[in-house]
Amino acid sequence: MKMKIFLAIVLLGLTISVSAQKKIEVSELPKPAQEFLKKHFSNTSVESAKKDAEHGEKGFEVKLKDGTEVEFWKDGSYREVDGGDKPIPTAFIPDNIKAYVAKNHPNEKITHIDYGHKDLDVDLTNDIDLEFTKEGKILKDKKNDVKK
Repeated sequence: MKMKIFLAIVLLGLTISVSAQKKIEVSELPKPAQEFLKKHFSNTSVESAKKDAEHGEKGFEVKLKDGTEVEFWKDGSYREVDGGDKPIPTAFIPDNIKAYVAKNHPNEKITHIDYGHKDLDVDLTNDIDLEFTKEGKILKDKKNDVKK
């Protein structure tokens, strides 16, 4: 009997946590987020969109059918694009960062970009991790061991 009650409580908790993720329609995303997806990811479609509970509902999380995940700030500007192991489009990435990658890692592609509170994290194929200031100055290059 205790086991049945325990299982019922666990299932209830899971149901509540799943429903708290607040799935939304793409049309409910801010216009800049909708335009970003249309411009840079027109080759795939949205699998799911939700308010981003991880950041206190201060943004949105979108999963695309090709496996890419895109997070947006509340105003609709992009915060993070994660392609997993596959390259992501780069038109929205600052030119100085693309230039650094082309010069220092010419055989690698960008798979992830994340605007943190203080810095910009960029991951490349072959697990190369780069860190830049918000202005695009290199702080860390894991492969080239640059630290400043």
